[in-house]
Amino acid sequence: MPSKQRTDIVSEKTELLYGIHPVTEALRAARRRFFEIFIVKDRSSERLERTLALVTAAKIPVRKLSRSQLQARTNTDENQGIAARVSTYPMTGMSEILDRSCDGGNDPFILLLDSIVDPHNLGALVRTAFCAGVQGIVIPKDRSVGPVPAASKASAGALEHVYLARVVNMVNTIKELKEKGIWVAGTDPSAEKSLYACDLTGPLAIVIGGEEKGIRPLVGKHCDFLMSIPQKGALNSLNASVAGAIVLYEAFRQRFSC
Repeated sequence: MPSKQRTDIVSEKTELLYGIHPVTEALRAARRRFFEIFIVKDRSSERLERTLALVTAAKIPVRKLSRSQLQARTNTDENQGIAARVSTYPMTGMSEILDRSCDGGNDPFILLLDSIVDPHNLGALVRTAFCAGVQGIVIPKDRSVGPVPAASKASAGALEHVYLARVVNMVNTIKELKEKGIWVAGTDPSAEKSLYACDLTGPLAIVIGGEEKGIRPLVGKHCDFLMSIPQKGALNSLNASVAGAIVLYEAFRQRFSC
C-alpha cells in the first residue's frame, strides 16, 4: 500500500523547484506545500547546509541522488545540487493585489507584464519588482510565460514572495486599475516623452512589453501615457528585463526621494 506522502504527491499537481535560492525562499515564504527534497549526495556547502536546516525543521523527506540523476530530474545542470517536489505556484487574484496595494500607507505600485515569454526575463523582472517595492505583478493568461521553476531560479527566489495574478484580458485590467484611481504608464521605444520627464509618483501601474514587439497596440492605447528610455546609437534593443529595471528604479527614485 502506498504511503500517505506518495498518495498526496499523486493526487495534487506538483512541480520541481530547483536551485538553492528558490528552494530556500519557498521554504521561508511558506506558500507552497513541500513533498520531498532531492540533494546531490556528494555535494556540500555552507549555503546548502543552511537550506537543509530549514528542511529538517520542517520535517520534509530528503532523498540523495547522484549528480546525473538530479540533472535528469530537473533537466538542467544549474540545480546547485538541490531540488524540491512542491505544489504549483500560488497565483493571486486581481482583487487581492488591489486590496494589498491600498494597504500599508504607500500609494499603489503595480507592474503589468504584457506578453513576456522568456522565463529568465520574467524572473529578472520579478526580482527587480520585489526590490523596488512593487505590490503586485500581473501577466496575461495567453501569450505569456507563467511562474515556472526556471522563472523562480532566475528571480533568485523572489518569485516565491511576490503576489502574481494572471488575467484573461489585460485591457480590461487596465480599465479596472484606472477606475480605482491608478495611473497606467506604458513603455514604448517610439514614445516622444522620455521616462525621465514623467511623473511616476502617486498611484501607479507600469506596463512593460514583450521581448520582440513590446506593448501590444491596444494595450498601449489604453495607457494614460507612454514613455521611452533615452539611448544613443542605432541599435534599439534593450532587453525587456533591463528596460524594466531602468523604469522601475526611476519610479522607485521618484517615489522614495532617493
